[in-house]
Amino acid sequence: MKQNRRPVDVVIISDIHLGTYGCQASELLRYLKSINPRQIILNGDIIDVWQFSKRYWPASHMLVIKHLTSLMSKGTEVIYIPGNHDEMLRKFAGFCLGNFRIENKVVLRLNGTRTWVFHGDVFDVTMKHSKWLAKLGAVGYDSLILLNTFVNYLSRKAGRGKISLSKRIKDNVKSALKFIDDFEITAAGIAIGNEYDYVACGHIHKPQIRTIEDDKGSVVYLNSGDWIENLTALEYYDGDWQLYHYAQDPIAQMIDLPKRARNDMNNQEIFRDLINEFVLDQP
Repeated sequence: MKQNRRPVDVVIISDIHLGTYGCQASELLRYLKSINPRQIILNGDIIDVWQFSKRYWPASHMLVIKHLTSLMSKGTEVIYIPGNHDEMLRKFAGFCLGNFRIENKVVLRLNGTRTWVFHGDVFDVTMKHSKWLAKLGAVGYDSLILLNTFVNYLSRKAGRGKISLSKRIKDNVKSALKFIDDFEITAAGIAIGNEYDYVACGHIHKPQIRTIEDDKGSVVYLNSGDWIENLTALEYYDGDWQLYHYAQDPIAQMIDLPKRARNDMNNQEIFRDLINEFVLDQP
């Protein structure tokens, strides 16, 4: 379905995890095709290098990258902030090519306000001191997503809606709830100390907009969520930040994807088109 793309000043997307079974790449592609953003910030864990395998890289995953490069060639600025799953890109911080650049953090100045944007894994004690344990947990999480896919298949057959096993675990285990609350308060406290108006993170897969106060002041805490379970993003337009939910966007859901998104075109062909479009600037 062709339509006018919705104008958005800034979009923050995180935790896509391209290259994993849980990634909702087709849904993300529909969302990206529904908007006309001036700037996109990819706030970490975009490509899951930890679990990357040449055996699993569907055309829809490649098409997400191709669409981003297409947006760049048309004037959209794209900033890539690496997370823990794509941390190998951190050594390229400062790299710039056309409308694309890599940074470890950015500060957005929007209508007299300052928004501090970073992934957030710096607050994760497990990441800093037991990386092997964190990687093991990531594999377990991906396995749970695979199990969830099978459970939802049976649920649809029974005429019931989708359920999220990992989300239920996170929403009901006290230690998980405490970790999320501590994460948000820590990020907010540092942002308040540096007199930012907003702080935007990813990492914990918990979409959120809320004001957090301490004895030094207050800040609006933002989290873009993820594109595995929540299918959410942060959008800045009309002078304010909004939390986008794909499940509440019937227009994006109705967008037709090209046949190659259904694996009718292999990744080599898509990559060739990507190079022609972005590097060689050919139609």
